[in-house]
Amino acid sequence: MRTSLRSVRGARSALALLAAGALALSVAGCGDSGSDGGAPPGGIRHTVQLPKLSGQKLKVTAVWTGAEQKGFTKVLEEFSRRTGAEVAYVPSGDDMSAFVGSKIAGGDPPDVAMLQQPGALREFAQKGWLKPLGSEASAELDKNFTKGWQDLGSYEGKHYGVYFKVSNKSLVWYNTKVFEGAGAKEPKTWPEFLSTAQLIADYGIPPVSVGGADGWTLTDWFENVYLSQAGPEKYDLLAQHRIPWTDPSVKDALTVLGRLFGGKGLLADGNDGALQTQFPTSVTQTFTGGEEPKAAMVFEGDFAAANVIGAGARIGKEAKVFPFPAVGAKAPVVTGGDVGVALKDGPAAQALLTFLASADAAQVWAGQGGFLSANKNLDLAAYPDDTLRSIARAVIAAGDGFRFDMSDLAPASFGGKPGQGEWKDLQDFLKDPGDVAGTQRKLESDAAKAFKS
Repeated sequence: MRTSLRSVRGARSALALLAAGALALSVAGCGDSGSDGGAPPGGIRHTVQLPKLSGQKLKVTAVWTGAEQKGFTKVLEEFSRRTGAEVAYVPSGDDMSAFVGSKIAGGDPPDVAMLQQPGALREFAQKGWLKPLGSEASAELDKNFTKGWQDLGSYEGKHYGVYFKVSNKSLVWYNTKVFEGAGAKEPKTWPEFLSTAQLIADYGIPPVSVGGADGWTLTDWFENVYLSQAGPEKYDLLAQHRIPWTDPSVKDALTVLGRLFGGKGLLADGNDGALQTQFPTSVTQTFTGGEEPKAAMVFEGDFAAANVIGAGARIGKEAKVFPFPAVGAKAPVVTGGDVGVALKDGPAAQALLTFLASADAAQVWAGQGGFLSANKNLDLAAYPDDTLRSIARAVIAAGDGFRFDMSDLAPASFGGKPGQGEWKDLQDFLKDPGDVAGTQRKLESDAAKAFKS
């Protein structure tokens, strides 16, 4: 499982900048099930039938606090309004596995939990902690999600989870003022990306900001290059350690990445400086309001928007975004996400999972911002701006060609701990981008130990 640093990465750490504390809250049902179709107050359409659950209580846990907790609370309020159920939300803290394990040991697990990694779902299913999706939830899942998302929420052929909130981790955010000054355009391929970077460097501003102090950002760089260049089938094999990290496909990806990391003047503050830069700073220093930025571009997922806004930039104005450039035949779509699972039997838990699998639930949060859905039947008009619509469209358009964050699929000792495994090995690579073979040997040694244990 992931460490607390891993748990608060991405949207957790970014949105926390905008958030308040995290106290347990209750969402009391007001008795209006509203399950007869049409648009209720607030304009949320009813595309799924939900049962009457007046008098029933439901406890839900997730790592979300602050802005994310507020968004999810709106979803739970809509569920409560339509069913009459009383829903209590309790933040789990960073270590979901420890939280759920302690509750199960105490005989009082939550009814529904929102897990962050596929590995957690598999672990919980192996331990017998999870209840399979009922027929209604399974039908809603099948209607609204591609097989790839369904499979991520399954274990040994059974559906256990609904991927309700996802992230698109194949994005490059850029400072429009720098691009205009340098005469740069949005690149579509890796050679164009490197040419654009050089054009901006010649203009006098470092082109790329890298948050190398947080090793997970480097795994995201590698995963996007590898997925596009090697393809989804190879990606799956490497993610399962069915091919070694000494494979030629890994050499090819590291070589490509090394052309950026080893390029003269291409990284803000150079390689040593990038290794001292944390993720939030890598974003904000690209969009310093009024001052000359330290870089023109920064790579990371849709969750970087919170940091962009925190730097005083307006998305769609001073800050824009383009898809990660294609290294191979297709541009990559690497994702993350939170999956809802039932830890207790009962109609209320199953009804909530049915609701989370519907376009209705996704529409509630999408309209507030800070949310992305893989639900293919969610009207993109539900998102508040064109930038979010384009990011969401890329996830849907990927169909089953997307791949989940590879380091989230790996054992934590390899893919999810600072100062060791893949994080440390890629930080060493950032320090010495020419040592491809040595990096491969270290990655393979660490992966072999982690997967064996």
